[in-house]
Amino acid sequence: MRKIALLTALCAVVFSGCASRITNLTPTRQPRNADGVYAVEFVWDTQQQSVIDGSLKPVVVIGLEQYPMRPALNIANRFEAVIPVPADKSFTVYNFKVDFMYRGYGSPKQDSKLSPSYRLDIVDK
Repeated sequence: MRKIALLTALCAVVFSGCASRITNLTPTRQPRNADGVYAVEFVWDTQQQSVIDGSLKPVVVIGLEQYPMRPALNIANRFEAVIPVPADKSFTVYNFKVDFMYRGYGSPKQDSKLSPSYRLDIVDK
């Protein structure tokens, strides 16, 4: 019984201890524009070798809304999207969330990574 518990703990460390990092590349301030949408982007970096290529599904989360992201052209592991900020607001708070699949025992497993909260200030020109 101890061996099973030890093996389970080791597997948990191996699969959850692999560092995955979301690095925000978005400036903290952007000038207000007429269309009310603003670009955000991040880089996904992971040492977890069990992540299945092509399974990343990143989104930007603002409150209860989610906005899909797309891969940046010609740059690996970099994702971008545009998010709305109403004209009567001077900032928004957002997170990045990445859902992904990884190879597990038996069949692929699903996991996700949520970034810290970021604030984007919209400044009048």
